[in-house]
Amino acid sequence: MPRGGKKGHKGRGKQFSNPEEIDRQMRAQKEMEENEGAERGSSSESEEESSSDDEPKRKGGIEGLIEIENPNRVSQKSKKVAEIDVNAPKELSRREREEIEKQKAKERYMKLHLEGKTEQARADLARLAIIKKQREEAARKREELRKEKEAEEAKSKR
Repeated sequence: MPRGGKKGHKGRGKQFSNPEEIDRQMRAQKEMEENEGAERGSSSESEEESSSDDEPKRKGGIEGLIEIENPNRVSQKSKKVAEIDVNAPKELSRREREEIEKQKAKERYMKLHLEGKTEQARADLARLAIIKKQREEAARKREELRKEKEAEEAKSKR
């Protein structure tokens, strides 16, 4: 137990004011101030009775003058069915956008690759050219060997 008999505050739940409740209280307070101005001529007993109703107590000092509104609070506004546009472009999530960009980049790369404008395509074409030359040389050598064998066979048959 804490010293001094004071209880801790850590386990308590937090209480948040509902914006609609705040607006209702503000309207009631304005009405009460207007009524006080009109009732100045009436007896003090009626004023005490009206102030002791379920109306919240007015905060003293500056707090009562400053209107506090949370700028981070986003109010959920419901849309009517007539206002909803079905044909409007749907906003994509970050993952969907990145996936689409990735596919477009891949298509762009493949197009350039087929045209032979990428480094990898140039390397592939150079490799293919070397292989083509080697095959042509091998075919030429085979042809020469075949002709030599035919010539030798023709000489041996004579």
